[in-house]
Amino acid sequence: MPHFHIEYSANLEEVVDVGALCEAIRAEAVQIDAFPLAGVRVRATRVDHYAIADGNAKHGFIDLSIRLREGRSQDVKSDSITRIFATLKSFMSEALGTHSIALSAEIRDIDASLSPKFGTIRDHLETPS
Repeated sequence: MPHFHIEYSANLEEVVDVGALCEAIRAEAVQIDAFPLAGVRVRATRVDHYAIADGNAKHGFIDLSIRLREGRSQDVKSDSITRIFATLKSFMSEALGTHSIALSAEIRDIDASLSPKFGTIRDHLETPS
């Protein structure tokens, strides 16, 4: 872990390169010491049905959810969400200047005893984790 899940309103598909946003989040996440390289996962889901504020279809959103295995300090989590949210805001700066977009992010702990993991990614990394 961590796992990053981006939900975005379908009306942003023409405005935002979502694949590039995923890469920008991944690139920042792997620079954070508390996030093991092999555990970083970034994915995005387009949301086709939504209603925002006054109901005007021009409004859009990006919501970033970060799930972490428990055990990191509050300071580490605070620094991490600050850095990742800054990356999101920076990436979106041009679109925010011309479109009605709400950005949000949340970081939360996952109980390790209730979240089994298995994989071989570490065996295939070209750089040490």
